[in-house]
Amino acid sequence: MAVFSSLSDRLQDTFDSLRGKGRLTEDDINVAMREIRMALLEADVNYRVVKGFVGRCKEKCLGADVLDSLSPAQNVVRIVLDELTVLLGSTDSKLTLAQNRTPNVIMLVGLQGSGKTTAAAKLAYLLKSQGHSPLLAACDTHRPAAADQLATLGGEIGVSVFRGDGKDAVAVAEGAIREAVDHLNDIVIVDTAGRLQIDEEMMQEAVAIKQAVRPDQILMVVDAMTGQDIVNVVTEFANRVDFDGVIMSKLDGDARGGGALSVREVTGKPIKFVSMGEKPDSLEVFHPDRMAKRILGMGDVVGIIEQAQKVADEQQIEDAERMLREGFTMDDLLAQMQQIRKMGGLQKIMGMIPGMERAMAQAPAAAVDDSQMTRIEAIIRSMTREERLRPKIINGQRRRRIAAGSGRTVQEVNQLIKQWDEMNKMVGRMKGMMQQGGGRKGAKKGRRAMQQMMRNMGGGNGLPF
Repeated sequence: MAVFSSLSDRLQDTFDSLRGKGRLTEDDINVAMREIRMALLEADVNYRVVKGFVGRCKEKCLGADVLDSLSPAQNVVRIVLDELTVLLGSTDSKLTLAQNRTPNVIMLVGLQGSGKTTAAAKLAYLLKSQGHSPLLAACDTHRPAAADQLATLGGEIGVSVFRGDGKDAVAVAEGAIREAVDHLNDIVIVDTAGRLQIDEEMMQEAVAIKQAVRPDQILMVVDAMTGQDIVNVVTEFANRVDFDGVIMSKLDGDARGGGALSVREVTGKPIKFVSMGEKPDSLEVFHPDRMAKRILGMGDVVGIIEQAQKVADEQQIEDAERMLREGFTMDDLLAQMQQIRKMGGLQKIMGMIPGMERAMAQAPAAAVDDSQMTRIEAIIRSMTREERLRPKIINGQRRRRIAAGSGRTVQEVNQLIKQWDEMNKMVGRMKGMMQQGGGRKGAKKGRRAMQQMMRNMGGGNGLPF
């Protein structure tokens, strides 16, 4: 399910109706604003937030620079984009860590079922990937097996979990700080207890932990699927615990997204992270401008490049240079698919391409999914080493054997080999273009270009789909 899919579809339909008009009248603007208002309310955005947002958009859209312009529809989209970015937080709100304190303490709060324990593990994984040495503190002493769950998640990502006596949450938190000092952990992530609803005991315990360990950051984990009920919950936590920011969990499962659009406006607290899946690496830094563009169907090209850069390494650069010299092999294609999986898979990447989410929703039969990579991988792994290195030797008999070994058809094998040939020709053309530069200067320029291509594409020239 696409992020904000329902809201995104409604807004794009509204903009499409405006694009067909050479000029916009005040009535056109009023109709568009009414559609936007209904779209936001149906997305379960808080009513007060909707009222303020639509009011600001309408005021700007009725200005002379919109009504009298040659491209009024584009101006309306720009205004809605700007206001949506402001609504989501205007600027990135990164995690702030104290430079003069070791360990830093990050405390997580939230209701039971919000995904708090899972978020703690994902945050630990993210910080570990950034070079930190986090320690998880199992301070949820009320929910049965909460500490066991955290220990399991910690074991999966290679992060230690401090459990203490498992009875006194404050004592466990304090013990985790001492444990971190003894074992040189620079960050402690405190997973606190939640309830099905806010009660006094939970709040008192959260306040007591806060006073005992003096956290550098308090992050509240909220379930994106809760809708505008989030507003009451975060308001109460803000009054009692005064948290610093929000982790929005299960955003990938929320087709409406009202909670995410409401929380920043109502509480003034920034969304710092969003959880976009179940895997440990699915916690992402929240970028309001990028999310606003995705909601309006503009994609997130910068996000694609960043994902690619995360998995780029020196080996890829060496492989790129080898491909220029010797050509593109089936092993190279296999490596491409592995890089795409590291970036989150095809579905995630396609969802970040402008307009692609909507296109896939409208034509599900044509949508690309990760199973296609699995089928191609099966075909390649059914080849001998020599066949993978020199696909041109694969004759009819070999194709039938590969098809039988992979459980695919001969036609699919033929298609893969044909597409490999086209990709190899592309590499050859690139080599020729680079050689036109001549001499050492041209070669150096060619290497730089190839290196950049590998970084930007996550190690390849595109999968043969």
